[in-house]
Amino acid sequence: MLGLVLLALVLLSAVLATSAGAVRIAPSQVLAVVWSHVGGLRSGGPAPHPIHDQIVWSVRVPRVLLALIAGAGLAVAGTVLQAVVGNPLADPYVLGVSAGASAAAVAVFTLGAVGGLGVSAAAFAGALVTLVLVLLLGQRDGRVDPVRLLLAGVALGYLFQAVTSYLQLRQGGAQLQAVLFWLLGTLSGAQWSSLALPALIVIASTAWLLLKARALNALVLGDEVAASLGLRVGALRLQLLVVAALLTAAVIAVAGGIGFVGLIAPHAVRLVIGTDHRALLPLAALTGGVFLILADLVGRTAAQPVELPLTVVTALVGVPFFLVLLRRQGRPL
Repeated sequence: MLGLVLLALVLLSAVLATSAGAVRIAPSQVLAVVWSHVGGLRSGGPAPHPIHDQIVWSVRVPRVLLALIAGAGLAVAGTVLQAVVGNPLADPYVLGVSAGASAAAVAVFTLGAVGGLGVSAAAFAGALVTLVLVLLLGQRDGRVDPVRLLLAGVALGYLFQAVTSYLQLRQGGAQLQAVLFWLLGTLSGAQWSSLALPALIVIASTAWLLLKARALNALVLGDEVAASLGLRVGALRLQLLVVAALLTAAVIAVAGGIGFVGLIAPHAVRLVIGTDHRALLPLAALTGGVFLILADLVGRTAAQPVELPLTVVTALVGVPFFLVLLRRQGRPL
């Protein structure tokens, strides 16, 4: 039932977000434009207005789809990390992957293309390099240790944040503003050509994680319980961490550093259905998608003509919500 409600919310929020903006377009016109491209005007109705067609299909629909993809990816990554490291405060950025991606992206912003890489490619590469370093530093006796992993992630995160701050200090004016905007998350650069790779990574990773849902359930109960069920805990934890980091890297590369989605969405769903990852993973993905679609809508319409970075909006909503969870349950899990 909750899944159907969330699917309906995805569709409603997508239509609302596509309709609203500096140029308001009626939902019926939005559906007509989408149908003209997807359905090929098979209904024989009149063709949409060319300007509406350009705004809806070329600008707003890619942005809404990217919000759905990014929100789903961050929510799934947060769900996995909270189970793997056994920490209810874990989110997609706890391993320092975001800081590494940000440092690489800001280096391209401020120094120009490095090794031929653009901003998105550099962010993705920086995230993967950070993951490798964290995994190497987080091992004990050849096995990934959750506590060492978190400590390594925090330490590297501070290191890369220092690098990012230094690079920012070298800049000024409009370029510094662009860097800050990207660091706080933005979907303003969404294009059809930028959707395929993150969508593929999010869908494939989520499908693989659903196959591991029972193993995730066992891991939440503790390493001893998981091992008694025949699971290779060390190898499983390593695989899950790699997939979660890959999801995070894919989102950061196209949308910058969006905060709170991966922390809030899993807790919101867990509050309703419990901790069974067979349902938690897909429902958290839908919740994260809806949350980010609506957050982006607020960010680009609340203070027109100024657009607010996504983390500003997600934090304003996410922090009070998280404090309510803490008050109601004592702890979010």
